[in-house]
Amino acid sequence: MKTLAEKIAGLSYYRDTHPEVENVQVNLLRKAGPGKRFSITLSLSQEMIALSKQALKKANPGLSDNELKILFIKNCYGAGAAEKVKKRMIEKGMYADQ
Repeated sequence: MKTLAEKIAGLSYYRDTHPEVENVQVNLLRKAGPGKRFSITLSLSQEMIALSKQALKKANPGLSDNELKILFIKNCYGAGAAEKVKKRMIEKGMYADQ
């Protein structure tokens, strides 16, 4: 039995989810409406950002909060963006680790 995701994209998005459960999840998301879907997306994004920052802090216990912020930006958006943010923080007196 093909899941709804397989019918739409030709493959299953969630390899660890039973096809019937996946169909239920997709149908519930469709019925939720755009506002609820956006709320879910925002919540998941915030959780992933928090988990990423937590992992960076655990892997780099000696870094200050500002250094961790810059490392997060570097990992997500690249070294160039991180350097620009760091420079702007220093210019505005917001970066204590100069």
